[in-house]
Amino acid sequence: MSRLPIGCFAERHCRAADGSLGGASRTASGLRERDGMDGRASALLKSTMLRRWAIDLVILAVIGLLMGFIGPFTSEHVPIVGRYIYWLICMIGGGLIGIAADEALGRGVPNLWIRTVLVSVLMTPFVTFHVLWTERLMFDGDGGWYEFQRLFLQVFPILLAVMAVRALVWRRPPARIETRTVIAPPLPEAEAAFRRRLSAKRRGARLIAVEAHDHYLKVHTDAGAELITLRFGDALSELALAHGWRVHRSWWVAADAVQSIRWRRGMGELHLLGDLKAPVSRTYAAILKEAGWS
Repeated sequence: MSRLPIGCFAERHCRAADGSLGGASRTASGLRERDGMDGRASALLKSTMLRRWAIDLVILAVIGLLMGFIGPFTSEHVPIVGRYIYWLICMIGGGLIGIAADEALGRGVPNLWIRTVLVSVLMTPFVTFHVLWTERLMFDGDGGWYEFQRLFLQVFPILLAVMAVRALVWRRPPARIETRTVIAPPLPEAEAAFRRRLSAKRRGARLIAVEAHDHYLKVHTDAGAELITLRFGDALSELALAHGWRVHRSWWVAADAVQSIRWRRGMGELHLLGDLKAPVSRTYAAILKEAGWS
């Protein structure tokens, strides 16, 4: 049996009988597909980053125009065109310095507001130099130490406000967790002892609620209600394993019969199947809230 030469997968004479490169062609196809996916992911990431930077620039430009309109720190005495140009240069240049620092600290300081304050503190000297040189170039400022101190006290609150606005724009909304209580059907034996006290018509009906009336109990089912002679405490003992709750000193309700609840001042009103309503006292309100009815 002849041996294949090294590198045969790259040679034409090594093709399979059907003219393809066999396993090599499939591998190359897989590599091309993976490279294509990586390229699309990279392009999407680049597009997202460019969009984010573009929005940041728009935010800084809008703030710069607003500052030019207001004219704080005696800048209202500067001619209007020069004033707008000055504030646009200060806000865009200084903001980009702060944004670059924020991006660099992003993973190291995950808390958004701590990072915002930290960036503002660390970048204030650099932004102050930027503003100082802008004033020197545009208005022939002296650029001395006294001027630096004066600008430092002005730059910090503005930089902090700009970074806070940016943080509000880019902050992620809090995760919303929705919970739902799933009520499993009761075991047959859980209500068996209590159901034997009912008439044949309602013994197999759906149990909705049990309401205490002096020495009697009014048992509500989807086949109607009936009175039975039993103490409420004994009924609770017989329904201890059933899926339901005591919600009032004289009410027990089946869990799967609850449709909604209306709370008011710590008390509530349950809306049950069959347009039945049951009160919820403050004593037993916590039980329902733990079950998801808040």
